[in-house]
Amino acid sequence: MSDLNTSLLLSDTEVQQFAEQGFLIVRGLADAAMRNAVAEAARAGLAAGLAPVEYEADLHYPGSPESREAEGGRTIRRLLQVYQRDEAFRHWAHYPAMTTKVRQLLGDKPIALTQAHHNSLMTKQPSYSSKTLWHRDIRYWSFKESNLVSVWLALGREFPENGCLGFIPGSHRVNLPAEYFDERTFLRTDLPESQRLIATAVFPSLEAGDVVFFHSATFHAAGNNQTTQTKLSLVMSYHTQDNEAIPGTRTAAIPAVRIG
Repeated sequence: MSDLNTSLLLSDTEVQQFAEQGFLIVRGLADAAMRNAVAEAARAGLAAGLAPVEYEADLHYPGSPESREAEGGRTIRRLLQVYQRDEAFRHWAHYPAMTTKVRQLLGDKPIALTQAHHNSLMTKQPSYSSKTLWHRDIRYWSFKESNLVSVWLALGREFPENGCLGFIPGSHRVNLPAEYFDERTFLRTDLPESQRLIATAVFPSLEAGDVVFFHSATFHAAGNNQTTQTKLSLVMSYHTQDNEAIPGTRTAAIPAVRIG
């Protein structure tokens, strides 16, 4: 990476930790100006509620309203397609202090942002938020290779009581047969091997500006928000430019954004 500012690079220890654990936390990666701009755009977008959005009721996850017509049925879970919504989101998507690290984790190749997956403002509302069960993102995506990195930016404090992300360390390297997943491709919790994996899970707390990099095959989950404050996070996912979406799939429906 001789063409990059070496002060932006992860240490060898951090790269090794990501390789072994399947996720890596970098504290304070987004400075105050960046995270405040993104948070302002996030709050404005959430207040406007312009399509495309995903409602808690759409997912039928544990704790979500039964339908959009039920009480709390218009609780927004995600603002979709955020790259196109506001310059603050685009600025973050190209932020060198972040993208340099993504490129490093993906083998020092030119990278691209997928607009078809993640590319979202994630919310956990004080009421009617649901639990997200253990899953791997790559099971819902269609790329030639499963090597993608997602970038989760905390826009405020995140901790177990307000639904922070949890990860199963090393799970991106675990090969499980199809019968370990339910019909919605969530990890079944009634099997001994699944229970052994889940017993190792960690739920790290984050502060505003902290970032989690995690592999597309790392199992992760989140609880519901039991506090009185909305939790906001921004998540985007990256792949190498030569790892193309499979033609004819939902992944290929929206073009990727080349980052460099």
